[in-house]
Amino acid sequence: MIKKVAILANGGDVSGFNAVIRAIMKTAMTNGIECYGYIDGYRGLVENNYIRLDGNPLASGIIAKGGSIIGSSTNAIVFHYKVEHEDGSVTYEDLSDQCVRNVKEAGFDCIFTLGGDSTQKSARDLFLKGINVIGVPKTVDNDVACTEITFGYNTAVSVATEAIDRLHTTAETHHRIMVLEVMGRFAGWIALESAISGGADVALIPEIPYDINKAAEAIKKRIARNKKFSLVVVSEGAISKDGENETYAAEGVDAKAGISVKFGGIGPKVAKQLQDLTGLEARCTVLGYMQRGGTPTAYDRVLSTKYGAKAMELAMEEKFGVLTVIQNGKLSSVPLEEVIGNNKEIGAVQGGTVDSNVRLVTLDHELVRTARDIGICLGD
Repeated sequence: MIKKVAILANGGDVSGFNAVIRAIMKTAMTNGIECYGYIDGYRGLVENNYIRLDGNPLASGIIAKGGSIIGSSTNAIVFHYKVEHEDGSVTYEDLSDQCVRNVKEAGFDCIFTLGGDSTQKSARDLFLKGINVIGVPKTVDNDVACTEITFGYNTAVSVATEAIDRLHTTAETHHRIMVLEVMGRFAGWIALESAISGGADVALIPEIPYDINKAAEAIKKRIARNKKFSLVVVSEGAISKDGENETYAAEGVDAKAGISVKFGGIGPKVAKQLQDLTGLEARCTVLGYMQRGGTPTAYDRVLSTKYGAKAMELAMEEKFGVLTVIQNGKLSSVPLEEVIGNNKEIGAVQGGTVDSNVRLVTLDHELVRTARDIGICLGD
């Protein structure tokens, strides 16, 4: 019998975190189960820092609230945890056994891990060490394996679409190329879907190496039709046919822990190249954190609630070591082993590696076909 559960939110914040937390908590309350939340994700698990959520005023009226009322952590990998010592030195230590002790001493029957690939990689590893875990797929990039959609993604696409709508009027008024850089390190879902919904002319995504000359040709054809402006959407991880993308060193990230670079700068680069090739003035807007903050859309509120309620149902059925997913439009679950792909070794690296089972845009996907059908240039 499940009597006591805890939630941790991990990774970058997204709209919908709180709606999932609320759904887990309310489903738990309906079934007489105590519900707690770890503060600041895996960091709270290490530090044994948690609060009770059911009956807590902090957890009231949160379905429309962005962010996470229990915080979140990034780069907090319990198997390779950054420890700062009094003498100023820094070491990286495996604190997973400490986490296991904390969970067992607190008496939690299940831990819900809200997060993306890296979060679920650590969840799988903790499950193998004896902790009952159930994952809920979160990421604005929509790239968690085995599920059709993650919570937070729809809000990000909606924000990007509104940005394109606003850039459209400036582009048309001043006869400019307006480039919008959106999130998407390895997967181009946001760029592709917002380009379609916002009426963009070019969309450059990581899965399709682009030829900048092809993008310029598409814009020149518009100029020939007296369309003296264009809208371009670029994923932050877009890569040229020469194999180049734009990254910079991620300050404070230990290389052994996984990704040691961050993406950024592709938008301004593309804008400069297109200006030189077409003769039209070009400007770039980097949407950045605007995509992941603020009020979730109605779609994400419902999706998050469905995910949270389903996760609690799985806990009551004692189906652990799984990720809640949507497949063929229906709620289900898959083993975390399937989610993490070839990244099997416990504690070796975080997610987001070449071995991770990241969900990418495929060339035969209906969004790609739709984009081509309506004349969006994908740079190939």
